[in-house]
Amino acid sequence: MYDAKDKINVLFLCTGNSCRSQIAEGWANHLKHDIIEAHSAGIRPIGVNPKTIKVMAEAGVDISGHTSKHIDDLVCIDFDYVVTVCDNAREQCPIFPGRAKLVHKAFDDPYYATGSEEEIMAEFRRVRDQIKAFVEQFPEILANSE
Repeated sequence: MYDAKDKINVLFLCTGNSCRSQIAEGWANHLKHDIIEAHSAGIRPIGVNPKTIKVMAEAGVDISGHTSKHIDDLVCIDFDYVVTVCDNAREQCPIFPGRAKLVHKAFDDPYYATGSEEEIMAEFRRVRDQIKAFVEQFPEILANSE
C-alpha cells in the first residue's frame, strides 16, 4: 500500500483534453487512486466533451467536475510519468523538468466519430473500455515502458 507521498504522479496528455486524456484520468483516479495521483491536460484544450462525461458515468465514474486544462497549467507538478494518448501530443509534448518519463499509447479519438448518435456513443464506449484495460495494467505497464 502506498501512502500519499509515495503515489506515482501521472499526467495523461492529448491534444484537446476533451476525451481520451479525461477518460484516462478518470479511470486512474477510480481504479488506482491508492497508488496513482492522476492528472490530464491538452496541447490545445477545448473543454470536456459531454459524451465523455456520459460514457464514464455509465461505467460508474463521475468526471463531471473535470475541466479541460492546458499543459502549461501543470508544469509546476513533478510528474513521474507523462502518458501521451495521441500521436499529436507525443509529437508536441514539451520537455518536463525533473524525472518525468514519457510513455506513449495512442487511442482513437471518439471526438471525430461519425454516424448516428448510437454509433457515435458506441465509439466513445469502445475507446473508454480500451483505456480502462490500459489503466488496469498500472503501474507495471509504466515501469515496463522504461
